[in-house]
Amino acid sequence: MNGVADACLSLADKMYSDNPYAREVGHVGDAAGLATSAGVMDGHDVAPDVLADVVQWLRKGGYNPAVPLNDFRRRAREGAAYCRNEGCEVVGHLKEFKVCPRCKTARYCGAACQKQD
Repeated sequence: MNGVADACLSLADKMYSDNPYAREVGHVGDAAGLATSAGVMDGHDVAPDVLADVVQWLRKGGYNPAVPLNDFRRRAREGAAYCRNEGCEVVGHLKEFKVCPRCKTARYCGAACQKQD
């Protein structure tokens, strides 16, 4: 069961990182139902049906869903260090970091960091 919870955690991270294949724009409200009980997910702008499933599986996997989801939301709003080059301290939003044309997975803040890495 933890494999499913871990997969849901990864999906949630991608939703908040504006991954076009994982994120659907929507607002969490009543549609998220009981899985988002007690207002834990208020203000999370991700697809309600997906978020409800993520919250449910995280709970089944022993996670407190509010902790990682609030961290993902904070990073999405404030930015994070997405540059693959170790030691780079540039902070921004995921879409501001260019994807390496060779490996298609690493992201860099600029050509200098990519070359150094």
